[in-house]
Amino acid sequence: MALYAILDHVVDGYEVAAQGVDVDIQEVEREVFSDDDNNPARRIYKLEREVLDFQAAAAPLALAVDEILRGQFAVIPTELNEYFRDVHDHLRRVNGRIIGFRELLGSALHANLTQVSIRQNEDMRKISAWVAILAVPTMVAGIYGMNFEDMPELRWRFGYPSVLILIAVICLLLYRRFRRAGWL
Repeated sequence: MALYAILDHVVDGYEVAAQGVDVDIQEVEREVFSDDDNNPARRIYKLEREVLDFQAAAAPLALAVDEILRGQFAVIPTELNEYFRDVHDHLRRVNGRIIGFRELLGSALHANLTQVSIRQNEDMRKISAWVAILAVPTMVAGIYGMNFEDMPELRWRFGYPSVLILIAVICLLLYRRFRRAGWL
């Protein structure tokens, strides 16, 4: 009966630990799908390590209790099988939860990587849009920087202001287009 009491106490502790891991996984899931720019990948890996350690502790105990139920040990009376069956059922439930935890953490890590990829794509679109906008004045400055003498607008009174206004209008049109497309 002492063996049953010890096993029952250990398995009850496993159930409490499983509830704690479940709470941690729910927090990680909230972090993954939050609007914050933090990356919970490190916490996911740590939780996965905890779950693996948890599985390494619970799985062998389930095998031992299974052997007890099969009558492998003559010192344990068969009348106690009902008690050990209860412990075995709890262990199977805990092991099932552990498998579920591993799947959830794998899914959370995958979702986190997807979120990071989406954020990087958004950043790249913003950078590309600003580069396109800034390419216009760079190109015009490059053309005027060649010191040609046969450019008609160089002799116009409003040539310089006209070019500046044209640059500003093109940049503004590009800005509005990128803004409308959701890139800025």
